[in-house]
Amino acid sequence: MDIKNLPDDINALKEIIVDYNSQNLILQEKLNYLLKTIYGQKSEKRKSNPVISSPNLLDFAGLSLPSSKEEPVVIEAVTVPEHKRKKPGRKPIPEDLPRKEIIHDLDEHEKICACGTTLSPIGEEVSEKLDCTPAKIIVERHTRRKYACRGCEGVESDQGAVRIAPMPAQLIPQGIVTPGLLAYIITAKFVDGLPFYRQEKQFKRMGIDLSRSTMTSWAMSVAGACEPLQGLFKQEILANHIIGIDETTVQVMNEPGRPNTSKSYMWVFLGNDPVHRTVLYSYHVSRNGQALEFLKDHKGYIQSDGYAGYNELGRSADIIHVGCLAHIRRKFMDVVKLSKRDKSKGGTARTILDLIGQLYLLERSFEARKLKPDRIKEERQDSSVPILNQIKSILDERKNTSPAKSKLGTAINYALNQWERMICYVQDGRLRPDNNLLENAIRPFAVGRKNWLFHGSPSGAKAGALFYSLIETAKLNGFEPYAYLRYLFKNLPLAKTQDDIKELMPQYVDKSIIPDYKIPDR
Repeated sequence: MDIKNLPDDINALKEIIVDYNSQNLILQEKLNYLLKTIYGQKSEKRKSNPVISSPNLLDFAGLSLPSSKEEPVVIEAVTVPEHKRKKPGRKPIPEDLPRKEIIHDLDEHEKICACGTTLSPIGEEVSEKLDCTPAKIIVERHTRRKYACRGCEGVESDQGAVRIAPMPAQLIPQGIVTPGLLAYIITAKFVDGLPFYRQEKQFKRMGIDLSRSTMTSWAMSVAGACEPLQGLFKQEILANHIIGIDETTVQVMNEPGRPNTSKSYMWVFLGNDPVHRTVLYSYHVSRNGQALEFLKDHKGYIQSDGYAGYNELGRSADIIHVGCLAHIRRKFMDVVKLSKRDKSKGGTARTILDLIGQLYLLERSFEARKLKPDRIKEERQDSSVPILNQIKSILDERKNTSPAKSKLGTAINYALNQWERMICYVQDGRLRPDNNLLENAIRPFAVGRKNWLFHGSPSGAKAGALFYSLIETAKLNGFEPYAYLRYLFKNLPLAKTQDDIKELMPQYVDKSIIPDYKIPDR
């Protein structure tokens, strides 16, 4: 604004100053947030998780938001059943690991005392140390015996003159790769985030010439053989009454009609069955419509974050859209990270976080007492609802006094916009207050993406979605990924029917059949 265009009226000038000052504060806050994001602490954990005290645990009628002149709210903790803490120190080495005995003894002349008497053994001291042998390649040499009839030379037989023992069914016929090597390669990339070109270098150090193109070809062949499992996983997801949903970005090369810099999406669905937990990854070129298409026939609860694309889900008569308390908490954590005031003092964001901490302590208490869903619902109505009402009253009170574009205003508006969905969790004891289980299942993909960066083609992205579905579902059901994949790749060629394939899903495999993989004694 040019100085010549400034008004002469003092009140108008004051309004301009206030407006510029407000904009400056918001811009400064954004700058501080960016600096905190780049250089600050990434964790959202707080040093303490306080909760508001009350005569009857959850009587919040007398609680008021502290002002700058008031003392902070007195904070105490809900009593949660204690657990035995492990003693500090080094954890013991697992007993089932193979042991190599190394005896250390005195020389013969050292076993003679100064008096001339031979020393007698009185015991021993044992210390254990860990050793590691790098991965070792083993060649399986399959020898098939041949037989022939020297009597009729096969004239009287329908099977010909020579009979030979058949090869076992293989996932990749005529190839040199075994189920163990396939599982090793897939696990290295999709569990450990090791791209094929790095694995190629590792194999060269072992003396094996195994190119990345060969590994890519094997991975695509395996994905094709495992494709029936993807449909079964979708059936498992849709059979759940409660489904979590989220998405994350992925870069995919050579998508038809799209530049390589385009942003695509990996959708993740989680079935909340406590016995047969299922994670399904699904690749899609856009963020629009995928959730609605996948869940169009679902009846029950859908839990997600506040992305506007999910709004249509709640309009279905058969779907109850549940929000995520963790995402609301995250917004207020951003405010606290920017605060320069003494952390012992109050503040709207800290008060909200304290109340949310109370809600999570209650959830921990339900879990520790192993309550049934009906009982959880009852206790939430008695205990959680008053806390939620207190949070809502604070949000309503501070909405009109906090600048909408500030971090605090953004957090308050987000919480109010998501409020009706978020509080749905108190209506059913099977629901969780947040979507953290799904975020834990999607995190390995985000970590791996930092290493392999992109998928080389849409078919590669679909194959990656399948492998992540298998691996994350195996982990949720208590299997070590390599051990499960080795079992799957070995037995999948033997499956003839849909029921045979279903029995190979990690949700239905007997855990005693697949022990945790241990390195054999060398």
